[in-house]
Amino acid sequence: MQQLLILRGKRGWRLSVYLELNDVLRKIDQALVDRKPLSLVRVGDGENIVLAQRSVWTVRRVLRERWAIKANNGEKGVTLPNIKLRNELVKSIKAASIVGLLPLDDEQIKAPSYLKRPLTNRIFRHFKLNPDVQCHACVNREMPSSDQFWRILRRRRILIITRNPEPLKEILEQKPLGLHVAYTIPFSHYDQIEETMDIVKTIRHKFDIALISCGVNAVILAPRIAELTGKVALDFGKGPDRIAAALKARARLLSKRPIR
Repeated sequence: MQQLLILRGKRGWRLSVYLELNDVLRKIDQALVDRKPLSLVRVGDGENIVLAQRSVWTVRRVLRERWAIKANNGEKGVTLPNIKLRNELVKSIKAASIVGLLPLDDEQIKAPSYLKRPLTNRIFRHFKLNPDVQCHACVNREMPSSDQFWRILRRRRILIITRNPEPLKEILEQKPLGLHVAYTIPFSHYDQIEETMDIVKTIRHKFDIALISCGVNAVILAPRIAELTGKVALDFGKGPDRIAAALKARARLLSKRPIR
């Protein structure tokens, strides 16, 4: 069920739509049916840290964070400081069709609370970001448990962009899902953004939906891919990790049903 949020900005009151999981999936499905572009991005602790550079925090403050230390050890697909990356994230959030945000009381993401929604709010005020359509930032984690999500993907040509796409491709193509993964693009670092976009351009007529799991880089790629190709592009985050768990849960449920 969609909710209307009334937000107060410098130019007065404005409305924003908040979508639950089923609403997000309906919008994705409609975009696919209508062959219209749609992009979903999500803002969590990693995105907040990147966006905080020389905006609401000093670079020195950013680089003290454990996430930033991991990033500079090659674990997050980006290297900090990077103001160009920060500016690209701002641009992508403005361009995205749907923006996932954490609630103030979030307990799903394992990060200190000061790196979550309170920091997002400061950053959004600084950059004057006011997404018209919002959802929960962990909507990607809920998708694999939804039958509606899998129905949407049937008969669709899927593009996977992630560090190691082959295991996910195998899971999606084998039973019980039996989906069609048309293309995969390995992606491990921000430096590959332009190369990846060049590949996407060459295959733009050969896929319908892109599932992008490459950390904060997915926030940049999803709107750019949607705009370039006119297709649906989802910042899928840790969605792939939830697929195997969802399939196991479904198998357990079926095994407990009485035989008729």
